[in-house]
Amino acid sequence: MTTAESRPSLDFVRTAIEDDLKQGRFPGVVTRFPPEPNGYLHIGHAKSICLNFALAAQYGGKCHLRFDDTNPIKEEQRYIDAIKEDIRWLGFDWGGNEFYASDYFEQLYEWAVKLIEAGLAYVDDLSLEEIRQYRGTLTEPGRPSPHRERPVEENLDLFRQMRDGAFENGSKVLRAKIDMASPNINLRDPVMYRILKAKHHRTGEAWSIYPMYDWAHGQSDSIEGITHSICTLEFEDHRPLYDWFIQALGIHHPRQIEFARLNLSHTVMSKRKLLELVNENHVEGWDDPRMPTISAMRRRGYPPEAIRAFAEGVGVTKRKQTVSIALLEHHVREHLNKSAPRIMGVIKPLKVVIENYPEDQSDELEAVNNPEDESAGTRKVPFGREIYIEQDDFMEDPPRKFFRLAPGREVRLRYAYLVTCTEVIKDADGNVTELRCTYDPESRGGNAPDGRKVKATLHWVSARHGLRAEVREYNALFTQEDPTDVPEDGDWRETINPDSLNVVLDAIIEPSVRGAAPGTRYQFERIGYFCVDPDTTGDTLIFNRTVTLRDAWANIKKREGNA
Repeated sequence: MTTAESRPSLDFVRTAIEDDLKQGRFPGVVTRFPPEPNGYLHIGHAKSICLNFALAAQYGGKCHLRFDDTNPIKEEQRYIDAIKEDIRWLGFDWGGNEFYASDYFEQLYEWAVKLIEAGLAYVDDLSLEEIRQYRGTLTEPGRPSPHRERPVEENLDLFRQMRDGAFENGSKVLRAKIDMASPNINLRDPVMYRILKAKHHRTGEAWSIYPMYDWAHGQSDSIEGITHSICTLEFEDHRPLYDWFIQALGIHHPRQIEFARLNLSHTVMSKRKLLELVNENHVEGWDDPRMPTISAMRRRGYPPEAIRAFAEGVGVTKRKQTVSIALLEHHVREHLNKSAPRIMGVIKPLKVVIENYPEDQSDELEAVNNPEDESAGTRKVPFGREIYIEQDDFMEDPPRKFFRLAPGREVRLRYAYLVTCTEVIKDADGNVTELRCTYDPESRGGNAPDGRKVKATLHWVSARHGLRAEVREYNALFTQEDPTDVPEDGDWRETINPDSLNVVLDAIIEPSVRGAAPGTRYQFERIGYFCVDPDTTGDTLIFNRTVTLRDAWANIKKREGNA
């Protein structure tokens, strides 16, 4: 139950709901999330999911999951399964309230017949292209179809034959008879049914006609007793049409409230464009961690709690805006900083030989699992004569403010000892291939007994005990904030980032991760947050970089505060 302390602030959606409840317009709150099963859900859908389920929970109501399965050509069972998995993973449960628009095909047909009998719908022989031409423009009224005044009995007979499969695809449609001169184009005799002889994933070949979304949407809400239909702004101009249908039928009237859809920087949210990315092999699938889909974010290692916090933080507004992807990453870091165990992993290994450390000796050093969570405890990390450090943590000729390892310089090895670089080994091309160092045996734990100070602490992995791993470093999929902001003759695909994925094949990870299950999240100390990928098999570990350690959003807010 939502407590007073955790209750969300009153935005315009919640204000409208509370007004309805106070006035007795509805006895309670019933919301719904109505995805079309023609693709995978993305972060924009996640915002809608979080909003609708949160509203139901806040007001002691329920949220339905209803699939808008009115187009059998594009819809598949695998998308239904993926959608349900995503919603459950986000932490929501619709209980027994799982519905399908196809559940209502018979009722929708009967209501269409009712409108025909009332002279409010007719069968039209115009093609879809002709209907568009007759519809007019934003500045010019439409023209009535030559079939608009067909007798009721003829319309009923033709509509029955359409259902029975007597006509070919595209030869006839059923249209509502409203107002061809309306300033709202949606009211200019919209199409309610089209002939579509295709097998449906639930109803098979029982139907030769399928309802259009604008016809099925409001009536499905009405059948289910939805009280508040929360939609994005593109449906605002459709609301008068939904109202007209419901009033003409005299059925339960939900209240529709529109909010601005979520736009995220450096990505695309169009399902059509996402499908093109997949089909054209710009990405490896719907769950490619560079995609904005929920399944991709799950694979990348985003926690569901972070996505929910992001959705709540963004809130609902009427104003269109693009949210920086850095804000989403901020919430991911916030959660992982508190929950992810720390380990040491070296992405670009540089070998270090500690010459005064005995060859046949090894240590087990105490390492903290998460300094943000005392209950996480500690682990043992093996240490030996040969270790790996990051290549970037050594410079042979360092600038003044470089405090990490260099010839003659002493640094601290995390949880281990103080070491000093004594020799640099290079290959024939002058590349550094190995470092020789000495260590202070009295500095176990990283502190010298004489109190001398060092300015840098490096992470490391034992060469003998470390595990080889593949690391996939993901960056933004597009090079510009709005990938679709291209010249008229341009192509949004040209903004795809060629460096959105960098694969490292020879990373070295501490042995505590052996056997880690796919989906396990870690912080690689000093580097970032990583997640075990499902491609991991046996001893071949594969890690996806979830986010870097540095919080770009915090720096953005700091700069804004100083402006």
